[in-house]
Parts: sequence; C-alpha cells; structure tokens
Amino acid sequence: MKMKPGEFIALSACTMTLTALGIDIMLPAFGEVRKHFGLSTGSTDTAQIISFFFMGQVAQIVFGALSDRFGRIAILRIGFPLYIIGGIIAAMAPDLPTMLVARFFAGMGASAVFMTTIAGVRDRFVGDEMARILSLIFTIFLFTPVIAPFLGLAIMSVGSWQMVFLAPPLFAVAVFLWSLRLEESLPAAQRTPLSRTHVGRSIVRVLSNRAFLRYTTVTTLLFTALSSYVSSSEHIVGEIYGKPELFAWIFAGMGATMSLCALLNSRLSARFGARRTIKWLLSIYTVVGAVLLVCTWAFGDPPQMPLFFIAVTTMLAINLAVEPNSSALALEPMGNMAGMASAIYGTCFFFVGALIGSVTSHLMVHGVFPLVLCFFVFGLVSVLLAFGDRPQPATETP
Repeated sequence: MKMKPGEFIALSACTMTLTALGIDIMLPAFGEVRKHFGLSTGSTDTAQIISFFFMGQVAQIVFGALSDRFGRIAILRIGFPLYIIGGIIAAMAPDLPTMLVARFFAGMGASAVFMTTIAGVRDRFVGDEMARILSLIFTIFLFTPVIAPFLGLAIMSVGSWQMVFLAPPLFAVAVFLWSLRLEESLPAAQRTPLSRTHVGRSIVRVLSNRAFLRYTTVTTLLFTALSSYVSSSEHIVGEIYGKPELFAWIFAGMGATMSLCALLNSRLSARFGARRTIKWLLSIYTVVGAVLLVCTWAFGDPPQMPLFFIAVTTMLAINLAVEPNSSALALEPMGNMAGMASAIYGTCFFFVGALIGSVTSHLMVHGVFPLVLCFFVFGLVSVLLAFGDRPQPATETP
C-alpha cells in the first residue's frame, strides 16, 4: 500500500531523529564516560564524541552523487548499517580513540540517512511548501531533545553508559524496517550519470548558485554555534554552573521550545513566505545574541544562569525555525541535482560547523564567552546575508 503523506512525514522525522538521538541521549552519560576512560572531571575531551559524529557528515558529498545516480532508496539502505554498526562498536570501544573512529562512521551513516531524507522531501515538494513540510518534520523530530536526556538517565539508573550508547542503533533497526515501505522519489529518467565530468559539473553548478551559497552559509554559521553548545552542554551545566542535577531538565526545556518554534515556523512560512520569515527570525536572533554578549562582557563570565539559558534557548529555537527555510531556499533552484545539492549543503553545515564548533568547545573550560561571541558574530553575518538576498524568479524554478 502506498505511503500516505502523514506517514511519510512521520518516517522522515524518525530518520532525521537518528542524528539527534545519536547525540542527545548520550549527554547525561558523559560523566561516566570520563570516569571509564580515566579523564579528569572537567575534561572537555568528551565533546569530541559529538564532534566526530558530526564530522562524519563529510561523506554526504559522496552519498549525494551516488543518490543522484542510483536513487535515494539505495543510499538509505547503505546509511542504516553504517549507523547501526558504528553505534555498536562505539558502545563497546576499549578506549576513547576507538570510540571516536566508530562515532565518525556512525556519523557517515547518519549523513546518508539525513541527506536522502532532505533530498526525498525536495523531490516531492519545493519552495514555501518544502519549508512547511520540513518544519513539520523538524517539529516531530525535535521532541528527541525533550525526552532523550531523561531516557539516558533512566537507562543509566538500571544499566551502564554502554547501554545508553546502544539505544540509538537499536532504534535505528526499527526505523530501518519501517523504511522498507518507502518508495523511490527519484524516477530513473531523472537520474544523472556517475562520471567524473558530470559530478564535477554538478558540483560547479551547485556552488555557483548564489542563493545556494547564501543560505548554506547561513545554516553553517548557525549550526556552528548550535553544535558547540550541544557538545559542551553537559560541561556548561555541570561544571561551569555547577548544577549537574538540572542538566536533563534544561536540555528538555530547550528541546520543547525548539520544537514549538519549528511548528510556529511552518505557519509563518506558509503565510509570509520563507524569505520574509527568515529575515525577521535572524534579526531577533542577532538582537538576543547582542544582549547576551553585552551582559557577559559587562557583568562577568559566566553570566547569570537564568539569563544565559533563556537567551541560548531563544537563539537555538530560532535556529531550528530558520533551518527549514534556509534548506528550502538553498535547494529550490537545484531541480534534478537535489541529491548533490543536499549533500554539499549537509556537508557544509554538519562538517564545517562541527569542526569550527569543536574549537569553540575546547575554549570553554571555565567560562562561556567564546560561545556567546559565536552566537552574536554568526547571527550578525547571517542576518546581513539574508537581507542581502534579492529573489530571481527566472533562475529559481526547479
């Protein structure tokens, strides 16, 4: 039986949830991981567990070319085993370097699943409608940060951190079986040849599109700040602010706010359009970042805990509302190059964002000023890019 739109949105949300679950559920276990591998209490090395997972997204560039040639389903079938096997090895790793390598491969698997999901949405929808569908998908999958930390704590109460690390690959098995119902979204007649010349030409065409570059840069900058916070969140709450017992509640509250903001964006983008919505969201983001930066500079680092987390929650919620719009606007002109475009898009914001974000994470030993500065600077550059956009209807038809 053909998959209905509601089921497609739910399945797409679950496939994208694999990326979030592969991070959020593990954060409460980082204290036990540090003890297991003999790291100091204040060590920021556990942030690499997140960073290496994100950096595995560099494989999207390969998966993108392959999906444009062989279809989305074939690449989806490759992604799931990579994610599952990588997750199992990471849970059983005898040392931290082995875990980091396994996490990199799990990230590669997540990149294949993520990229084919975005490309599949682009195959079916375009423009403001794509932004609306992505917002609905993001609203569902953003409930993961709400429940994942509590799930991680619940598992640790009856088991070990290894069991927490095994939860994402086990969930992936269930989603993989469900995905067998998914139909191919790229007809054979629209697939592109897999040759060095054609792939090179596709990459050049994607990277020469100004709309694509503009909105990919926006997403990459915002994701850099997001990844830096997520990978360091346990350290910030537990060590910098000294409130480890509040971590799960703070993370869940952030996730709930982000999910509601993503749902709100589905309405805003439908009513006002993706371009107009993204401009005002980024303006609010930058103002909040400026206020937090001034307060941190004037009253000391770290700033008051309520101020810091209210501001960061607001900016991260806006970030997740911006992403569906920036995805739609970046991929709208791509047509049958959606696979390659999705791959380059995902590689840029996941790999580059995580790489830069990991540097920021390592600087946050006793304070949060490096993160606060990132939020403001990246927000300012993003809002300038968004307001500099001038739609060109003639070049934006798929």
